[in-house]
Amino acid sequence: MSSNNNGVHILVFPYPAQGHMLALLDLAHQLSLRGLTITILVTPRNLPLLNPLLSANPSIQTLVFPFPSDPSIPPGVENLKDLGNHGNMPFMAALSKLQDPIIQWFKSHSNPPVALISDSFLGWTHHMADQLGIPRIVYHCYAALTSAVFEHLWANSEAIKPGTEIKFQDLPGAPNFAWGQLPSLFRRYMESVCRNDRTSVDLIKTSMMANGLSWAFVFNNFEALENEFLEYLRKKMGHPRVYGVGPLNMVGGSEKSRVSDEKRDSNDSVLHWLDQCEGGSVLYVCFGSQKFLKKAQMEALAIGLERSGVRFIWVVRPLTAQQVEDGYGSVPDGFEGRVKDRGVVIKGWAPQTLILSHQAVYGFLSHCGWNSVMEAIAAGVMILGWPMEADQFLNAKLLVEYKGAAVQVCEGGDTVPDTTELAQKIAESMNGDTVGRVRAKELRNEALEAIKIGGSSTRDLDGLVQELAKLQVRNA
Repeated sequence: MSSNNNGVHILVFPYPAQGHMLALLDLAHQLSLRGLTITILVTPRNLPLLNPLLSANPSIQTLVFPFPSDPSIPPGVENLKDLGNHGNMPFMAALSKLQDPIIQWFKSHSNPPVALISDSFLGWTHHMADQLGIPRIVYHCYAALTSAVFEHLWANSEAIKPGTEIKFQDLPGAPNFAWGQLPSLFRRYMESVCRNDRTSVDLIKTSMMANGLSWAFVFNNFEALENEFLEYLRKKMGHPRVYGVGPLNMVGGSEKSRVSDEKRDSNDSVLHWLDQCEGGSVLYVCFGSQKFLKKAQMEALAIGLERSGVRFIWVVRPLTAQQVEDGYGSVPDGFEGRVKDRGVVIKGWAPQTLILSHQAVYGFLSHCGWNSVMEAIAAGVMILGWPMEADQFLNAKLLVEYKGAAVQVCEGGDTVPDTTELAQKIAESMNGDTVGRVRAKELRNEALEAIKIGGSSTRDLDGLVQELAKLQVRNA
């Protein structure tokens, strides 16, 4: 796969949140395999997350800067998982303080980067790249639909009234979203404006609007999944450099670079249990690395799973003492004993991609985070959606209404589902080849086509590399 691109040096700057980093590191891996010289910028406590990638690609270099201090971020916190989504605005503001050290590093480098690839939550890097005289490529860790929604929201923020439904008439399908369904970052920004709290507010808007000025867009998606939104963005941006290069976790060699090293021998218990299950009989339940459910929600979900009669694996994150005090819940007492013949509860980390790809798994009860969406598509597993925050409502709409490859069983970060209704939806969704299940399998086949030689994602990935190589020629 490697081509003669040695000397084409690219600086990659991930945003320090698990959902943001995973696919961008996969992209860095693919660029390295194609012969590009890669430097990845991280802070010290995030460096261990790169170990699998660096082991698979010894040529990749790291640029490590101390995490800038910020009054809203506790000392020692360098990853969003330790603050949750409400930490995005302070994280974005803190990381912008790295601009001067990056510029100094660039000017002193014997072979400085010809381009910068940075996360969409690091939009301030666009203006920094302008100062350095290099193009900035924005990596979107979310759907092209979400990018299009963000572009509209930031451009029209002064005319938007918090609490109102927003209509996106110029987007494909003209979707409507209630206020609570819009991306959390935008809603928090608007709430800060209404409170006249200017701390970091202006930086956030300027940073996010700068994404639309980027030299190129890269998405972890594929044409068959979001062709209408990719084409919309190409027309909106006025250039063709809008690339869908996913699912990146399916592209050849990506398994060696993943942050989570999912080896079967360390997960024998749950995988052995799955081996004993009938094909297509198990529901996988997981809400990502950041979202915790309140006590009433945990109890309702437990009752729903129990009454549904389906086999399941439920991944539950351990709680801190503070989270318990704040009202977050654990698995109800006695639940595991009552369902031990058909259910497994995993407390802590789980090998998600291995579980989803097992022939026994039929459905995925998910918060609809974009990485989880792409992993479900890669496995051909239907999502039972419970969107809660961030971009999850938009992802759910894409899957349910645009693609027909999912069903929605609940909605909202604070919603306590009706247990009878939840149990019924789970049972019906897991019964036979539903329309959503058939469409999920079709999406997987389309994803496999996209990553083949000549497929849309392979063409876009190779096209991106070719455009980057041209930059080296211009600078020679």
